Amino acid sequence: MPEPVLIVGAGPIGLACAISAKRRGLDPLVIDAGPIVSAITRYPIGMTFFTTPELLEIGGHPLVCGGAKPTREEALKYYRGVVRAEHLRVHTDTRLLNATRSGTAILADLRGRGGDKRLECERLVLATGYFERVRPWGVPGEDLPHVHRYFDEAHRSWGQRVVVVGGKNSAVEAALELYRAGAHTTLVHRGGGFKPGVKYWIKPDIENRIAAGEIDAWFNTIVERITPEAVVVRPDTGPTVMLPADRVYALLGFQPDMDLFRRIGITLDPDTGCPTINPETLETNVPGVFMAGSITRGYAISEVFIENGRFDGEKIFGT
Repeated sequence: MPEPVLIVGAGPIGLACAISAKRRGLDPLVIDAGPIVSAITRYPIGMTFFTTPELLEIGGHPLVCGGAKPTREEALKYYRGVVRAEHLRVHTDTRLLNATRSGTAILADLRGRGGDKRLECERLVLATGYFERVRPWGVPGEDLPHVHRYFDEAHRSWGQRVVVVGGKNSAVEAALELYRAGAHTTLVHRGGGFKPGVKYWIKPDIENRIAAGEIDAWFNTIVERITPEAVVVRPDTGPTVMLPADRVYALLGFQPDMDLFRRIGITLDPDTGCPTINPETLETNVPGVFMAGSITRGYAISEVFIENGRFDGEKIFGT
């Protein structure tokens, strides 16, 4: 028997899509290459959301938290509870490799703990997000063990020399946390200043820390290579400099798995990466294949969050 619905991505938006399907008499199968809400597990330990709890809720389940805004740990507990309360079928550590249309069915090639298998489904919903795939960097030494593409927590860097590469929110927040945890923190950014999208409530903080000499900053500077002891950088003007580094965080952003979408046959705009999609139903140019969440915006991933993407399931299954 084919699955009525296969949802790829067990993040908040994928789970919300599953709830929308289930409340219409369907029993969707949800898969994820990692754990449920994998992106949230990659947030820094102890992080507090800026969003209020009601904007993170799905399926009408209240998110109860100890403060005005939920922490990472409270959100993880909440989404586990939603999966349990809704009796959702979720297979973790299961990746979608490809999908092809065959008559009225869709054949999905999966890779999980038990190996590869092919699954037949009537509808395929892609809610993969983008947090699993870091932007390509291509810097010699980026694979060294002290180089990290995700920020975990500042505590382990106490007393160490840490170089943070990037100029967006994740890099700025990491630099501030590292400084306050006692790391000797240096920020390197190829641009002349911080990105316009840096949160308004943290931008003055980072600028004040740099002005006070508490965080070193190298703007208009590119990373040439990384060694076990240093990050070699080259400013736009001036000679190459070696920045001592015990730990490096290259926080350069993320991007959706465009190659997967192309293999499935979804047409993508060559400039924006936006898929060909019906805005009312979120169905792509491949019949029976839908997209939800941030990936509907192509490379402009910052336009969709849990707060607004959690309603995409109603577009897909409410018609």
